[in-house]
Amino acid sequence: MNVILERIYLDGEVSEEITEETVVSMKDIWKKYKGWQLVDMDDEQIVFQKPVNDISPLSKANGYFGLTKDGTLSIFEGKPNESSRVIQSFFQIDIKKLESHQHEQLKKGIRVVSKSRYKDIIETYRDFALFQ
Repeated sequence: MNVILERIYLDGEVSEEITEETVVSMKDIWKKYKGWQLVDMDDEQIVFQKPVNDISPLSKANGYFGLTKDGTLSIFEGKPNESSRVIQSFFQIDIKKLESHQHEQLKKGIRVVSKSRYKDIIETYRDFALFQ
């Protein structure tokens, strides 16, 4: 039976690990994957999920905060001007309220690198959010 382990990171990314298990008893499976949440099961596979209180390895390696064309604060895979793949979107920003250096930073892209940096950037720019 295939066991699929999905890790869900703070930035919305999901990593998937697939292992093959010989299931003798479901009790053994529950014990082995204690702390994981069962989300799907059939005769061929079992899917478990677990939230991870961190940003994904993808964001750490290549994530940049920037703005989409409509002014939404987002994390891009790569620098915002080089990549259109958005990993996660947050809220629209009132660009007129930003200081010029803040706007330039977002145009160039701000590296994510860590969970604390991730949270700091979101909190900093939340003050400039357009709420509808």
